[in-house]
Amino acid sequence: MMRLLFPPLKAVLGSPGVRLQAAGGAHRCGCHYGQKLSLLQRQHSTLSEVALQSGRGAVSVPTKAAQRIMGRWLLVCSGTVAGAVILGGVTRLTESGLSMVDWHLIKGMKPPTSQEEWEAEFQKYQQFPEFKILNHNMTLAEFKFIWYMEYSHRMWGRIVGLAYVLPTVYFWRKGWLTHGMKGRVLALCGLVCFQGLLGWYMVKSGLEEKPDSYDIPRVSQYRLAAHLGSALVLYCASLWTGLSLLLPRDKLPETRKLLQLRRFAHGTAGLVFLTALSGAFVAGLDAGLVYNSFPKMGDHWIPEDLFTFSPVLRNVFENPTMVQFDHRVLGIATVTAITGLYFFSRRIPLPRRAKMAVTTLLAVAYAQVALGISTLLTYVPTPLAAVHQSGSLALLSIALWLMNELRRIPK
Repeated sequence: MMRLLFPPLKAVLGSPGVRLQAAGGAHRCGCHYGQKLSLLQRQHSTLSEVALQSGRGAVSVPTKAAQRIMGRWLLVCSGTVAGAVILGGVTRLTESGLSMVDWHLIKGMKPPTSQEEWEAEFQKYQQFPEFKILNHNMTLAEFKFIWYMEYSHRMWGRIVGLAYVLPTVYFWRKGWLTHGMKGRVLALCGLVCFQGLLGWYMVKSGLEEKPDSYDIPRVSQYRLAAHLGSALVLYCASLWTGLSLLLPRDKLPETRKLLQLRRFAHGTAGLVFLTALSGAFVAGLDAGLVYNSFPKMGDHWIPEDLFTFSPVLRNVFENPTMVQFDHRVLGIATVTAITGLYFFSRRIPLPRRAKMAVTTLLAVAYAQVALGISTLLTYVPTPLAAVHQSGSLALLSIALWLMNELRRIPK
């Protein structure tokens, strides 16, 4: 049956009618036969593809154009995640994160519009520790500012979710997603939903009553680090997949030095990620306000109150002095590793884009160190601290770009 519907190309070309047309065409114009041959080949290829799809359940492979579209979509998604991270950092720096004391997926999208609704929202906020201990003199106008900061962060999170979910449904229905891509985009969409739940779980830790404590109410630094860490994982996975779809692969000779450079780049990217994650503990404990001097911490290279908590392991995550010390050490280690990576890469012939990536990584690393020191010495002003946090995302992005340029081509 298939042979009747879609005869072999040889049989089609060998039929008397085709031979007669070819002979007459050759007499009139030598190029006419080539045009007919090309047309028949394309028709035969299209018919064969249709037969394959009808016989095997419409197995489709995304074209290069479709891959480019999906790659750009994932880059846009990673950009929305970066925006959420930066906006979340500003919300934290302005101490606005505890202004909304409940969470509703749909109902929470409508802000208060009347004076009565604003007063009711303010009264709800007054029942929680942040108002009672820290903001008991706050006016309604001041409350509106911090409320809108948190509200904008939550609405941006919903935009991020739509940016992932709606195109996923569209691409799935179009048949552009391969089996492997289906698993990836489902994981990304699941991680977005998890992010929303984790964000509310983090906020709840700052709303809990602690009768024996008079400290400034703040969210748990552990939950804050988990929230930031999952956002960074989502960002990295989206950016990596988008770059893999868009950037053509360079076939590099698999030498011993290249293997070492690839491992070096992977380790450096992991160090950048860890340094950025340690910033969550600095923010959660306001550790940036403990020692505002550099390179020493006060009058000492190693401060005396580094191990004041017991057991000792608690100091790593709960002692502001140790948290700031760890962030400094990780930052210095990161820029040192990037410097070594740059000089090692100079010994290996690399494609132009890979050279650009490693050079950009070095420049951004030193700019990020300068931003961090400036933020520390000026007692963490909100604009400078926000730029410093954005710099960590830029550094992580360039590290992923370099890894993508050096990735192994499967055989």
